[in-house]
Amino acid sequence: MSDQFAKDALLPIQVAQIQALRADPELMSMLSGDGVFDHVPEGTPRPYIVVGEAIETPSNSHQRYGKQAVATNHVWSENKGYREALLILNRMVAVLEQQPLMVEGFHHVSTKFEFSQTLRDPDPKIRHALARFRITVQQGPRF
Repeated sequence: MSDQFAKDALLPIQVAQIQALRADPELMSMLSGDGVFDHVPEGTPRPYIVVGEAIETPSNSHQRYGKQAVATNHVWSENKGYREALLILNRMVAVLEQQPLMVEGFHHVSTKFEFSQTLRDPDPKIRHALARFRITVQQGPRF
């Protein structure tokens, strides 16, 4: 396999998600500050989204090399109850699900929403919701 086509897709997919989420004015109006992070700076007020954990697997076709990432994004809120976190989560899903992503070095094939979940944080003031997406990308000719 040529090194040219052996690229890891996780970082370009992460960057593409952050760019897509930050480009949505409705979503950004629901968040504090920059609102979408890989690393949250100390003291950043909630609510915000963290583009979190991801798993990458090959997803090759006969003509192209491909990658599939299962990416988990987190919503953090200090609002009482889950309402704020779930409204943000629903908007995040609308921005990403089946929408084109600009993934550097790859052709974006699809983004599919898999599931969402609410979680209790050890700090009773904090609400946590997450959504998982399956993102498929391809690159160049295989042969």
